[in-house]
Amino acid sequence: MILSQKKIEEIAVAVTKDFNEFFFGSETKDIRRMARGTPIDQFAKEYLGLEVSFAHLSPDGSICGLTAYADTEYITEEMGVKRTIPLRKNQILMDTNFIQPGQVQKLCGKRRFTLAHECAHQILFQMESETAQSAYAKKYSARTVYSLRDLKTREDWNEWQANVLGAAILMPQKEIDLAMWYFAGGKKLINYEGVFAYRDKLSLSLLCRQFAVSKSAAVIRLRHLGYIEDRPYREYSDPLEVWA
Repeated sequence: MILSQKKIEEIAVAVTKDFNEFFFGSETKDIRRMARGTPIDQFAKEYLGLEVSFAHLSPDGSICGLTAYADTEYITEEMGVKRTIPLRKNQILMDTNFIQPGQVQKLCGKRRFTLAHECAHQILFQMESETAQSAYAKKYSARTVYSLRDLKTREDWNEWQANVLGAAILMPQKEIDLAMWYFAGGKKLINYEGVFAYRDKLSLSLLCRQFAVSKSAAVIRLRHLGYIEDRPYREYSDPLEVWA
């Protein structure tokens, strides 16, 4: 299934609207409230009914999360020792790095985005035709293992769609619009090849904190929604910068 970015945004709007009514009730209609990111843990477990577990997924930390559409197994190898981890239908496995002491706060944004990405895979799967769903399920159930190489070489288009949908669920456009009005007066942030002037940097930092996402995830989402203007670094100018 190939979807346009516009269609993916429409799916995200419908899904988050339904979730907000389910989770927040009448509070979601309060126009005086602050912007908020989707509570993705509750979205995954209580709304989608997915089981979220943690396991050591790769020796180099390159695999942050995975999910399956039928009961299967995942195998990883470290220092010549292979480990097989059962992976059930409607289960999401997240890497244990996310819950290690000292890492929980540091990796909060990355963990939330990873979980949103895997939720997006499950949502997109449910939208496939019955024929496609059966083919996917057969592919999974027929495998003895779901290898590290398989994960790293999955279809780029499916991964792109899951990234876009995951970001749109985690940072809904309606909430981003509200946050940008509050933190930046509705103005675009100017990106000078990765450098932001002080005020824009502050606005971006506040938005990241409000949505509990990483700077990179926020910038990509803001660019998709037209809130980032890219300029060459030679045009960089910060009126608050003082030179000695």
